[in-house]
Amino acid sequence: MFQPLPIWLGLRYTAAKRRNHFISFISFISILGILVGVTALITVLSVMNGFERELRERILGVAAHATVTSLGGPMQDWEPVAETAAAHPQVLGTAPYVEGQVMLVSGGRVTGAQIRGVRPDREPQVSDIDENMTAGRLADLEAGEFGVVLGSRLAGYLGVETGDRVTMVTPEASVTPVGVLPRLKRFTVVGTFDVGMYEYDRSTALIHVEDASRLLRMEGGVTGVRLRLDNMFQAPRVVADLKQRLDRNLWVSDWTHRHANFFRAVQTEKTVMFVILTLIVAVAAFNIVSTLVMTVTDKQADIAILRTLGLTPRGVMGVFLVQGTVIGLVGTLLGVASGIALSLNIGDVMTTLENLLNTDLLPADIYYISDLPSDLQWSDVVRITLLSAGLSVLATLYPAWRAARTRPAEALRYE
Repeated sequence: MFQPLPIWLGLRYTAAKRRNHFISFISFISILGILVGVTALITVLSVMNGFERELRERILGVAAHATVTSLGGPMQDWEPVAETAAAHPQVLGTAPYVEGQVMLVSGGRVTGAQIRGVRPDREPQVSDIDENMTAGRLADLEAGEFGVVLGSRLAGYLGVETGDRVTMVTPEASVTPVGVLPRLKRFTVVGTFDVGMYEYDRSTALIHVEDASRLLRMEGGVTGVRLRLDNMFQAPRVVADLKQRLDRNLWVSDWTHRHANFFRAVQTEKTVMFVILTLIVAVAAFNIVSTLVMTVTDKQADIAILRTLGLTPRGVMGVFLVQGTVIGLVGTLLGVASGIALSLNIGDVMTTLENLLNTDLLPADIYYISDLPSDLQWSDVVRITLLSAGLSVLATLYPAWRAARTRPAEALRYE
């Protein structure tokens, strides 16, 4: 089937100028359709990979890879727990923390917030907040001074800057001679941070762990110990090891449990988008069927002459398989090239579109990530290339088989 003659004839048919310009037009549309489909598939998967990577890095830059908490309330003696966890070879850092919900009040504005009590000297071991400070330093949080570090958007909403004061209202009330009153405490803003994720920048406030323990009436205890690992994807295995080393009254969890639904949803979206965009490539590939069917009809006399000169049915089939495959491969390779180029420069393209349209296409108050990241993975490129090439070859089988069944006598009867 793929002897030199069928290959040469297939390439000649592909490059030759056709008398029927409609066939040439359909061939061009087939190549263009595959090009657009492959480009879209590579670009969309790269952008979704980029979003997944950015979400994972930003979430885990603030959240912990793993946490150890007490099943019976506040953890009163966290140092031995931290030492045991730090002895694991894959644990890079440990830090105590206190978490709670409060309301922040400033200048007539009220908003809910998630407070986290931290140790400024140990927090950089488990999070990237210290690297994303926009004002002040994390080290400015001192025990007993009641300072607070706010997310940039939280500070913006409250209209406060470094040195201003905010009132923190806890959900627990105090019983006084005049009745039940909410517990209030004034804090001084000593810094702000911006991790680039609206959820945390808008709702997170950091205070010293001792101040948080006193504010939430934990009697010197903490919520638990946060851990950072050398490989976040090994978190489930590390957690299983730590459960064997730590007391049974402690609960050890990792980020795959706390954010499992979120990342599972992202993976499902990637799969659905891959299937949808693959249909575009499939439709474009099967345009090759129309092109080759019309070509076979137009070349009936040529096929008949080749058959009378000794070309076998398998050879005729090879001619049109080569022709259809070349059309598919040209579209695929052009699509791969344009998809790679667009994926690597999607940020610049996005900026250009925003400037032309004079609008913000990804508002930060709506989307977790306000820019358009891209993570081009060569495994995706190889998979898409093989898929597109395979669909192109598959689309040529029926027209080529039909050409091989051409009977010379009937094709030449009216020539």
